[in-house]
Amino acid sequence: MGISYRPLFVLLAQKGLKKTDLFTVAGISAGTLAKFAKGEQVSLDVIERLCKALECQPNDIFEVTSD
Repeated sequence: MGISYRPLFVLLAQKGLKKTDLFTVAGISAGTLAKFAKGEQVSLDVIERLCKALECQPNDIFEVTSD
């Protein structure tokens, strides 16, 4: 099983935001942003910050995929 952050990128597009906007909107670091691009795991703290900043739920940010 893997993680896909495709829902996050769709949500950003719907809100008219770019990936780099996450730096200021949610306090996400460049390293964490790189993890999203690579489909790597991030901490629940990061997911929580994104949910608060984007006013969404975790399932709006990531999905579990089968490899």
